[in-house]
Amino acid sequence: MRWRRVVLGALAALMAAGTAGWFSLDKETRGFLATVPTNTDLLFWSPSQRDAAFRALDRLPVLAKSRVVAAGGTPRPLPPGPPLKLGLDIDAYMAGQRSAALLVLHDGRLRLQRYGLDFDAQGRWTSFSVAKSLTSTLVGAAIRDGHIRSMDDKVSDYIPQMKGSAYDEVSIRQLLTMTSGVRWNEDYGDPKSDVARFNKHQPEDGVDALVSYLRRLPREAPAGTRWLYSTGETNLVGILVSQATKKPLAQYLSEKVWAPAGMEQQATWILSKTGQEISGCCIQAAARDFARFGQFILDGARVNGQSIVPEGWLAEATTERTGIGQPGRGYGYQWWTYADGSFAARGIFGQGIFIDPKRRLVIASNANWAGGARDPAANAAREAFYRAVQKAIDDEAAAGGTPR
Repeated sequence: MRWRRVVLGALAALMAAGTAGWFSLDKETRGFLATVPTNTDLLFWSPSQRDAAFRALDRLPVLAKSRVVAAGGTPRPLPPGPPLKLGLDIDAYMAGQRSAALLVLHDGRLRLQRYGLDFDAQGRWTSFSVAKSLTSTLVGAAIRDGHIRSMDDKVSDYIPQMKGSAYDEVSIRQLLTMTSGVRWNEDYGDPKSDVARFNKHQPEDGVDALVSYLRRLPREAPAGTRWLYSTGETNLVGILVSQATKKPLAQYLSEKVWAPAGMEQQATWILSKTGQEISGCCIQAAARDFARFGQFILDGARVNGQSIVPEGWLAEATTERTGIGQPGRGYGYQWWTYADGSFAARGIFGQGIFIDPKRRLVIASNANWAGGARDPAANAAREAFYRAVQKAIDDEAAAGGTPR
């Protein structure tokens, strides 16, 4: 297979890290490792290199370490429903997306489940910024549990090392809505952008690498007045939640969501060089479990009838809190919002969870877009697919309900 082709530079780097470590890995993992370049940023790898890496980031110790998000013992069922009649060529759509997984849940029933890129239901695929919406949910849980007092508390109340920085007077709410006013460059095509550089930053002794990087950034606008997408700020949210709960994020996610919501497989969360989960990115999970997370949110983030977040908080999180300069679109607490009441978690290269409460609909997708991190054509096709699924559900309702 193309994604198993050997990249000699990566193999040399791995062997330099230690022969014993190499032979302690299983054959499949060694095959993955041998395809991936270790001397360049993932954003600039080829599609075939990303095909290899996206299914195995948590098995590439040369690139990153990870922490396990433990599942519970009883998976939530995903009962099959009748095949969804979409009126479009699913094979062609998946080929255009370079799709690894595509699942549609309607009323909790699995109406569509397809895989590609030699991926399957047993594998884990990386989330990229879909993780932001999970991190946001942990903020709500930490408020409900009493670890965070208020959304209007300041960042430096929980991360004292941010005192004196541009983030000193930024609130948790402003972090979640990405309205801090602090400078940030999220250009995935620029190797000198902040998003490409922050995780390589050499911190001062005893300081988290992200905290060290962000506290140097200048203010560009008053807090709360401007929306600017910033993965760095979600990573700061994760550090704040970890500080507040005194637990690793992976453990807290397991306790609040992964185990009680009935995920069938453990997940993993990639760590920064200073050992903190990179909370704006990089949860590796099965596609069916990403769909289960969407259903968990659709059902009100409830465990045994009780929501893990405060009353009314989830409705705030998933509706527009700030405009983003696009008609009918907005941003909540790390969720992308639509004027019709639907909302989505999105990650670069085609990762996504789309949730439509009105239609009781969840769409989970994993992909590796050929056109790059944001790929406008692939993104537009995915939006069109969401609309096609909504129309199919509406047509069923008009015809007398979902067929059995």
